[in-house]
Amino acid sequence: MQPRVYKKDFFDAGQGHELYFELYGNPKGTPVVFLHGGPGAGFSKKDYRFFDPRKFNVLFFDQRGAGKSKTADPLSSNTTKHLIEDTKKLMQHVGFDKAIVFGGSWGSCLSMLFAIRHMDMVLGLVLRGIYLADRTAREHFYLGGIKNFYPAEFEKFISLVPKKHRKSPEKYYCQKILHGNKKEQKKFLDEWVRIELSLLHLAPNQKEIGKEMAGKLHRRFALIECHFLSRNCFLPYDYVIKNVHKFSHLPVSIVHGRYDMVCPPVSALELHQKLPKSRLFFTIAGHAGHDEENEKKLIEEVNRLRKIV
Repeated sequence: MQPRVYKKDFFDAGQGHELYFELYGNPKGTPVVFLHGGPGAGFSKKDYRFFDPRKFNVLFFDQRGAGKSKTADPLSSNTTKHLIEDTKKLMQHVGFDKAIVFGGSWGSCLSMLFAIRHMDMVLGLVLRGIYLADRTAREHFYLGGIKNFYPAEFEKFISLVPKKHRKSPEKYYCQKILHGNKKEQKKFLDEWVRIELSLLHLAPNQKEIGKEMAGKLHRRFALIECHFLSRNCFLPYDYVIKNVHKFSHLPVSIVHGRYDMVCPPVSALELHQKLPKSRLFFTIAGHAGHDEENEKKLIEEVNRLRKIV
């Protein structure tokens, strides 16, 4: 089946940011907003695979500074609040009154934040690789939760951080990425990206990791991600989980890889317990949305939601 992108354009979000967006599928289909991960990762053509173009009308867009979006400074006026309001404005721009919101990883967090703020614009949510912007997620990734499973990768990551800074390694990385000399910036940017790519899939592919590392966008992704994550995505700890009750009446599907090394599976269970009407699926998969079982279940769930919203 050939991709059916029927519109490509840029949206002026203000503050020097132009957001690249696409409309995919059937203009008369069920509206969906796809929120990519990162922050800063952008969406890709592979993401079309989640949606039957005969049934869905999907808004894809690259968030501020990500992918094909344009800006002179990817970090300026780039906060979670900006991204929530960008989503609202883009929906209004393309004529979506309400939509299914579909997001994975950081995109799952942004999807929930959007539903908390603008639940009247949400038909339901399909969430993958749950990220709650809480202490559990931070401690798992940056303070050694992954080291029992990927000890060599974690040791390489932490070895660049002096012992006195190891209580907040992400802040040390960001200091070097944002303010170091060119040699330091490259070293810390590359390692920031390398460890995340190494943990994404159930079966990591070193050749694919090498291709990603050689790409032009990975450094901007690292800049934006550390800008957000070193500030806990501009959120108080536990803000998300304390506020999900505001959309508890909406249908929510949660898909999480049982072997997810980026976002701990316990976060998916915690969310499900706060949303008793939600559906939770643990898959034989890692973090990546396109790991086989994740992709299969996400397709099933977005098609199920289409029939009930």
